[in-house]
Amino acid sequence: MGSLEVVSPVTHFLTGWVLANGASLNRRERGAVTFSAVAPDLDGLGAIPEILTRHSAHPLVWFSTYHHALHNLLFGLVIAIVTFTIATRRWLTAILALIAFHSHLLEDLVGSRGPDGFSWPIPYLEPFSDRWSWSWHGQWALNAWPNFVLTVGLLLLTLWLARIRGFSPVDLFSPESDRAVVSVLRERSS
Repeated sequence: MGSLEVVSPVTHFLTGWVLANGASLNRRERGAVTFSAVAPDLDGLGAIPEILTRHSAHPLVWFSTYHHALHNLLFGLVIAIVTFTIATRRWLTAILALIAFHSHLLEDLVGSRGPDGFSWPIPYLEPFSDRWSWSWHGQWALNAWPNFVLTVGLLLLTLWLARIRGFSPVDLFSPESDRAVVSVLRERSS
């Protein structure tokens, strides 16, 4: 895993945040929708033990084996159900969470080919069936220019929305810090 692979989680995060701002959601609901766009990559945490044990007698190949294991309809529905239970605007938030989840799958489908040329398939109906696995022969590399353009575009849209709406993604972690961020954005755009 190189530094270029950081682009993907950032892109997914920004996609979820921009999508969450397409409706009038409260802070918790915006966080749930944003998290929904990143959640499929929780299986990527297997990279940590894999890297730490790669030179041991018994390496743990959790990333290599399980990456994209959560990129399926079942996990998307679990996320939507959990989001439904914690939201005030339940149906709207759950639907946006499901859309955010699927935006992650779409972004991976078109732009997550590895440096070795491997195109990660998306096992959409796992664990029930392996018959419908998504892949695209035109998938561009993770570090290809379209991913950078998408990420920069989402970042600019995020900054614009923060200035207009009065909150940024920083609000998900610290409302106080977010007020400072939005204040700076508004001052610089005046």
